[in-house]
Amino acid sequence: MGGPSAEREVSLVSGRECAQALRVAGYEVVEIDAGPEGGADLSARLVAARVDVVFNALHGRWGEDGCVQGLLEWLRLPYTHSGVLASALAMDKTRAKAAYRTAGLPVVESLLVSREAARAAHPMPAPYVVKPNAEGSSVGVYIVQDGANGPAQLSDEMPATVMVETYVPGRELTCSVLGDRALCVTEILTSGWYDYHAKYAPGGSSHILPADIPDEIAEAVRDYALRAHAVLGCRGLSRSDFRWNPDLGLDGLYILETNTQPGMTPTSLSPEQAAHAGLGFPALCAWIVEDASCNR
Repeated sequence: MGGPSAEREVSLVSGRECAQALRVAGYEVVEIDAGPEGGADLSARLVAARVDVVFNALHGRWGEDGCVQGLLEWLRLPYTHSGVLASALAMDKTRAKAAYRTAGLPVVESLLVSREAARAAHPMPAPYVVKPNAEGSSVGVYIVQDGANGPAQLSDEMPATVMVETYVPGRELTCSVLGDRALCVTEILTSGWYDYHAKYAPGGSSHILPADIPDEIAEAVRDYALRAHAVLGCRGLSRSDFRWNPDLGLDGLYILETNTQPGMTPTSLSPEQAAHAGLGFPALCAWIVEDASCNR
């Protein structure tokens, strides 16, 4: 848990919650903070801890993009969630969209531009969204509304290359996949954009599950989540996020991205969906551990 990404603090919370749940489920747990500098000695610490399985509660780059998965493969330590290739593919939003297209999944138009170009002029007609191409948890998301006076004034902390995609008005939906099973669909309600604060601050958002949407849309979301999980090569638990414009019916449903390391905090979506399916938090964490392996 922890690690050097922009999502370090969320990962620490996820790690503590999962460690406690696994102890309740009867496992012996060692908590390892990969460290804000990237944990150069992580391999030695893992070997010294003599662990049987690594529960990966890291979020964001390095912990979610295939890097730590490669280390664990090299150490031959069974680990949870997706493997090297699926993790790297899902973290790269542009390449993930290319994979979605091969599976016939609906995606919004997008392009990659430099941070300076996005600041200088509108890269596409408004409304559109600007976000990092390889971060999670809505870190650094900008929305440029129709009629905006100018392009997004991106922070210097944004990466040198960013993704710009068409904004889809409407409702925020999400669905987790556990193994080969799509769980229920959740609608996320916020007073604005579902950003980092809305995701993780108490009261930042509210979740309606199952979502109050037509059966056709709920079935499509579950189907798309399963197909995304499969085409990316995900393992264990994943969660795919969607936007739906009700005015367009099924034609207004788009997949945005797939999270290979969904948050496991008190306000996180996947544990809520698992609980709705009858799998409490300790049981969910135990399922994830028992699913662990190498060669993922």
